[in-house]
Amino acid sequence: MTVIVVMGVSGSGKTTVGTSLAAELGVEYAEADSFHPASNIAKMSSGVALTDEDRRPWLHAIADWIAAHQETGGVVTSSALKRSYRDILRSGGRVWFLHLDGPRDLLAERMKTRSGHFMPVSLLDSQLATLQPLRDDESGITVDITRPADELVRTALIAFRKERP
Repeated sequence: MTVIVVMGVSGSGKTTVGTSLAAELGVEYAEADSFHPASNIAKMSSGVALTDEDRRPWLHAIADWIAAHQETGGVVTSSALKRSYRDILRSGGRVWFLHLDGPRDLLAERMKTRSGHFMPVSLLDSQLATLQPLRDDESGITVDITRPADELVRTALIAFRKERP
């Protein structure tokens, strides 16, 4: 089976879309934030962007989850900002990326209004600067988050079922 990785910067709706996708597919869902070591969460909470070195153990932990779900499939979130990060995730097995993309103002507004999350709005620009969109040779699609979440899920399901790697 293939694992769907719901990717995008903070505030793009990864959790909302990811949980709905997992429910529709009847597979397990995993929240990428739960894979971060405490040191990463502390760093981001204090407004310091993670380095590639900081992200490496987190990405490998997600890749391990992907590997463990190759028989059953699953949905996991991850910012997956760079191609090299997605390469680490792909090392876990077959993945299909759903990139949630949208305007900075909307992302910032969502980040300001959510509660209980450690990621400050001040780190949004560093994520946007780091983001490398999916390339043609990467399995998946990019969707516009200005559309309603249920529409994004429907679009993703149609594309996933058509392309399923």
